[in-house]
Amino acid sequence: MTDIKILLVDDHTILRDGLASLLNQVSGMKVVGSLSSGEEAVNEFERINPDVILMDIMMNGMTGLEATRWIKEQKPAVKVIIISSEIKKEFVSTGIKCGIDGYLPKDVTRDVLVEAIHCVMENKKYFNSAITNLVFEDFYQGEKGTRKKERKLTEGLTTRENQVLELIANGQTNQEVADQLFISIKTVETHKANILGKLGFKNVAELIKYAIKNGIISID
Repeated sequence: MTDIKILLVDDHTILRDGLASLLNQVSGMKVVGSLSSGEEAVNEFERINPDVILMDIMMNGMTGLEATRWIKEQKPAVKVIIISSEIKKEFVSTGIKCGIDGYLPKDVTRDVLVEAIHCVMENKKYFNSAITNLVFEDFYQGEKGTRKKERKLTEGLTTRENQVLELIANGQTNQEVADQLFISIKTVETHKANILGKLGFKNVAELIKYAIKNGIISID
């Protein structure tokens, strides 16, 4: 198996060096380039030929999102994960429009970063809970304004568990839930197990009955 080739793009040298040191210790991964600006990324990515680009947003000159849009137009197969201290709703929504494959805050653990890289290499999207909560905030606010009946939430479950509960009760598979919420299948399975445990159910059939009875989903 060939190593996953990773390109780092960030205007802070010490951060790039730290990421390079960290990722080069991971079996199956290799940092093949380290650049300091969006312009450099646009000009050099074809020569470096990475599988995954870890891209900051706010850099001198071209932003990481602008660079991502250009790179994706030239080579859609390249995976781009935004890794930034700037966690803003407009950045997330713009990033999705630009074609990013993932978005992580800079304080994530190594395990989460490695999981995200493997996830996008499987042609999936990876956004951690802090990011997806921003994405879903407007969606749920909008639904509250347009639905005749406000969305019912189950006490004792987290916001993410309520999201997973509704999707599963509507018949979506683990993979479909993962794709819609931009999380891994493993995370979906963990949420599902937690939901069943908290509600005292043995299987999904009991979960569906509960969701219908409590107005979480409609059978219309």
